[in-house]
Amino acid sequence: MATNDQPLEADAPVEVVTVRSGDWSRLFGALDGSARMAVIQARFTAKSGQLVYVPARGERPGHFLFGLADDEGAMAYRGLAGRLPPGDYFLGSPPAEFDGAQIASAWALGAYRFDRYKRAEAEAAPRLVGLSGVNTAEVEAIAGACTLVRDMINTPANDMGPAEVEAVARGIAEGCGARIDVVVGDDLLAAGYPAVHAVGRAAAPARAPRMVEMSWGEADHPLIALVGKGVVFDSGGLDIKPSAGMRQMKKDMGGGAHVLALARMMMAAKLPVRLAVLVPAVENAISGDAMRPGDILASREGLSIEVGNTDAEGRLILADALARASELSPVLTIDMATLTGAARVALGPDVVPFYTDDDELAAELTAAATRVSDPLWRMPLWSGYDAAIDSDIADVANDAEPWAQAGSITAALFLKRFAPKTPWVHFDIFGWNPRNRPGWPKGAEAQAIRAIYAVLKARYG
Repeated sequence: MATNDQPLEADAPVEVVTVRSGDWSRLFGALDGSARMAVIQARFTAKSGQLVYVPARGERPGHFLFGLADDEGAMAYRGLAGRLPPGDYFLGSPPAEFDGAQIASAWALGAYRFDRYKRAEAEAAPRLVGLSGVNTAEVEAIAGACTLVRDMINTPANDMGPAEVEAVARGIAEGCGARIDVVVGDDLLAAGYPAVHAVGRAAAPARAPRMVEMSWGEADHPLIALVGKGVVFDSGGLDIKPSAGMRQMKKDMGGGAHVLALARMMMAAKLPVRLAVLVPAVENAISGDAMRPGDILASREGLSIEVGNTDAEGRLILADALARASELSPVLTIDMATLTGAARVALGPDVVPFYTDDDELAAELTAAATRVSDPLWRMPLWSGYDAAIDSDIADVANDAEPWAQAGSITAALFLKRFAPKTPWVHFDIFGWNPRNRPGWPKGAEAQAIRAIYAVLKARYG
């Protein structure tokens, strides 16, 4: 098998020949002696992900063979980019059914590295050249957005606090010509964000909670609201998480990272829409001023919320943000949040559940997810579980009664009580690769935004 220290024989771009598993027997018979020996020694049989370097012979330059299962799509090239040594490569006759933009996007996603904290000099990523008919600017915008998500999530909480999330948003706003407004600390109470304040007030003053609101677009264009959970670190609050559950909670601001990146994609494409991007950025910390189990919180919507569990804090800050979105009368509201472990129990780390009552939107998202290999699965907003979030002493409770069991569904039902009455969709993302594999390094992952962008581009582009 090829490795990252496999020597290449020229500075010119190296060919990678894609071999479908079903075509291998025929192609193997056409190989000359040295090529045949190379693949035999590597035990290459064109199984999914197999890679072998075939040295130069005569006029035939050295090249790679890359195995691809008969039913695999273009996203398989993500794994290829994660394994090749540094250098330039071109694809020799990729499958005709593959879209060049999808190949380029897969390659860019697979070449991602996070080396901010590494002392050693970063190794250059392999580069793909020679693809034709590709909108390079759009591919780079999508890949750059996914990189932004992954960099934000991978950055530890000591370097990615509420102020740093705000700084990222300000940088995007400045680069794209958007307006940004930020409300910080106790000013949240006067501005009508009591739930955001309650969740974030226990943090150190330098990490004060804030509501970030970015707006962009022409006044006569349809308004889309993007809402993202920005919990920069989730200790669980007084209902403290065990150490294993707390270890990766730097990623709990993943929803905010995703909507900021999605907004940047949309603005770069100059889609004829208006955007309202709402990111409540907080740290769920522990101090003498932390919210307590049993507290009753006010909300921007006017509904009182009983805090049954301080570790169900994401839905509290989203409640205020969704209420703000409703005031803006959007034609569509999209919220994204690393909200529940129950979503992972249901669908695992790779597939993102989403919730909406809009059947047309659900169908568009499902089709786009398949088309761009960004896996989504529609889950039911089952009204039979709605009573599980009723409270005896408040309008709603932030933790569901155990009889309902369906934690991701009941969290979505909680958000629905605060969401705009116009079309709304909620994504319960994970934002993380729990295992290391070529093209999918362990750590942050961008999920759902490529599919969402494809839907919005088709609707409004």
